[in-house]
Amino acid sequence: MINGQILRDAFISGANNISNFRQTVDALNVFPVPDGDTGTNMSMTIGSAKRELLLLHDDSTVADVSHAAASALLRGARGNSGVILSLLFRGFSKGLKGKNEACGKDISDALTMGVEAAYKAVMKPTEGTILTVARLASEHISEIVSENPETDAVVIWREMISSAKEALAQTPELLPVLKKAGVVDAGGQGFVVIIEGMMSVIENGVIIESDDDKANAASVSEKNAAGEYEGDITFTYCTEFIVMKSDKDTSSIKLRAYLESIGDSAVVVDDEDIIKCHVHTDNPGNALQEALKYGMLTKIKIENMREQFENQKESARQNEKQAESQNEEFPYVAVDPDKEFGFVSVCAGDGIKQLFTDLGVDQVVSGGQTMNPSTDDILSAIHATPAKNVIVLPNNKNIIMAAEQTIKLADRNVTVLPTRTIPQGITAMLSFDASSDLEINRLEMTKAFEKVGTGLVTFAARDSNFDGHKIQKGEILALENGKVSFVEKDLEKATVKLIRSLIRKDETKDECFVTIIYGEGVTEEQAASVEEAVRAKVSDNVEFALVDGGQPVYYYIISVE
Repeated sequence: MINGQILRDAFISGANNISNFRQTVDALNVFPVPDGDTGTNMSMTIGSAKRELLLLHDDSTVADVSHAAASALLRGARGNSGVILSLLFRGFSKGLKGKNEACGKDISDALTMGVEAAYKAVMKPTEGTILTVARLASEHISEIVSENPETDAVVIWREMISSAKEALAQTPELLPVLKKAGVVDAGGQGFVVIIEGMMSVIENGVIIESDDDKANAASVSEKNAAGEYEGDITFTYCTEFIVMKSDKDTSSIKLRAYLESIGDSAVVVDDEDIIKCHVHTDNPGNALQEALKYGMLTKIKIENMREQFENQKESARQNEKQAESQNEEFPYVAVDPDKEFGFVSVCAGDGIKQLFTDLGVDQVVSGGQTMNPSTDDILSAIHATPAKNVIVLPNNKNIIMAAEQTIKLADRNVTVLPTRTIPQGITAMLSFDASSDLEINRLEMTKAFEKVGTGLVTFAARDSNFDGHKIQKGEILALENGKVSFVEKDLEKATVKLIRSLIRKDETKDECFVTIIYGEGVTEEQAASVEEAVRAKVSDNVEFALVDGGQPVYYYIISVE
């Protein structure tokens, strides 16, 4: 059986594990442009639950733990992979509702509910992704439970991991782009890393520590050693060690009894070769001396819990101050019954932010490519907008799902327009009509932004063979409506070529408007040179506008409509 303390520690161990391997998971992204990075998004998503879980007492139920984790994951979800992860654990939480402990069948049923919740939330589920990995793992353990309902929870979790790994290995066969790149799905890999981290606690009682000095809270091992902020520490030293058995037939029962007599939180895990021990005691020397009767000692670790307790409290205070500072950007404002519409936009770059503000956007959330805001970031901006109806413009395909999660969380009506680019967001705002109702505006704004052609000029973040293009790290990439159009060495040449390609699709119209938004690292003179080069090669019915966007990642963002 898995109790609340084990599940709590397992969640944080899983968070620490993905934090340690996030760059490895990031490297699996096949799209060559700098993007939201799957591993980082998943790490930040589950990492957002750590602080909440650290505050839970040891006697919390599995229902309490899973609910706290699911709630925090939902609010902290970043990127599509993070949102799907949060939905998996949200359904998982519903499966454990009302339970004090979880058996193997409970785990299986809960994962099934998690998979169902995630699939329902995705409009067009793509097989060969994290969804497939989670589903096949769920189906496998469901079969085991149907044959033997009494199967132990540890066995079920082990089988879940085994099946998830098998499913992950098959993702290249389901998604040709993965096979061509020679990698497995990044989201699926991230899911495996997380449940492997959880297994470390469930099977062995070992909490994987985080290598990230900037983690929101201390690792679970520190949490267990330090105890609750509000509680009293009965024993001073957290003592851990492994006994290398001198006799394989030796039983650990007497050693466990001794450790329990000199402290608390005693955990003794025994197999043929070793005895893994953990105890809180005032006499770590006595524990080690007794253990020597059973064999040689290794991996000895003794920590002062009272000292860690003070460090933990200080860390929590600093985190609270940081959270308060972040919330100050979007202070809560009650709905003004006289304000019908309000707008929240996501973008990066001072010039672009000012442009959206000038167009009537109430709150601008910093974010975009490589810096996906969380659901809670967007929700805070919504709650700082005192309108009955708040329209959200994500302006990035990897932010849409996170924005959509706010609909059920907000205390006012929220409509998310699925804008995938900055030009689409700008056009949507230009199409807003204050005299029309919400539904008409939603339809007209959507109709308008879907007609916008978007060009992006950036750099290759990694070597890649993508969509028929052999790409080397650092080369200039031209993207047309989200797809790699061509690769170039020269920035101006690439930009001019891309703009001309976009214009050709609109040249037959009476008028064609081109907006060139140049980013950080590009001077006004360079942007003007691009404009003049294009003007010389197109008809007179094309009008141009030059905007200093100051955006990162993209040298140029081009809008043609």
